[in-house]
Amino acid sequence: MKRMILTGTLALATGFTSLMAQGKKENAPAQPPQGQQKQGQQLIPGTKSAGESEALMALIQAQGNPDATIKAADELISKYADTTFKESALLAEANAYQQKGDADKAQIYGERVLEVNPKNFQAELMLGEILASHTRENDLDKEEKLTKAEKYLKAATDNVNTATKPNPQITDAQWEEGKKFVTAQAHNGLGLVALVRKKFDVAVTEFKTAADTDPQPAYLVRLASAYESSGKHAEAIAICDKVLADPQLHPQIKQVATNIKNAASAAKK
Repeated sequence: MKRMILTGTLALATGFTSLMAQGKKENAPAQPPQGQQKQGQQLIPGTKSAGESEALMALIQAQGNPDATIKAADELISKYADTTFKESALLAEANAYQQKGDADKAQIYGERVLEVNPKNFQAELMLGEILASHTRENDLDKEEKLTKAEKYLKAATDNVNTATKPNPQITDAQWEEGKKFVTAQAHNGLGLVALVRKKFDVAVTEFKTAADTDPQPAYLVRLASAYESSGKHAEAIAICDKVLADPQLHPQIKQVATNIKNAASAAKK
């Protein structure tokens, strides 16, 4: 339930959930320039014409379908270059590419989001995670990419904590939980950066902060891995035992936790 609330909170932050509700209301306010609205057609608030309203609704309805989202976002941005929803459209497209596993294009569109709004914490978080998770030890530009990842992740933490609540439909409690969710993800990303640098003590600190802020199994398993890599085998085993005690644990996480525990147990002997 908590994960569903947090996911919904962040979805609301893009504005799409609110717009969907507004767009479906028969009495939605419409204030387009003279001559730009079809007879009897209601516009989504913030759009300037029937065409833009239809393009935005197509993007809203495409959510959950990466290919359809990319197509709808491109059409909205290309046809209505001055749309006030450019930031949301670019972010939706970046997310869609990330869902498709295309990290390069996700990074390109994430950076375009920051050109529109340099303090968009969701784009910063995405870019930091992409760089942290796709940088390898032998990359010639390893340090350059890790430094950029750190910058994005720390900025995401700063900006989400100073951001105003994006929608009145979100309760104050939900918004606080949403900010914790982003903060935990950012610290998890910083832990990944530290692992690539083989700074295991730093990784332990970052993963512990992530798990303390949002105690989900994935963060705890990474904390156990960092402990095991730093030679703190007893600590790694204790965390693995805690994770493995969950009867509803995802099989993949269960396998990783088991492998870490076995490695730590063997090293401890």
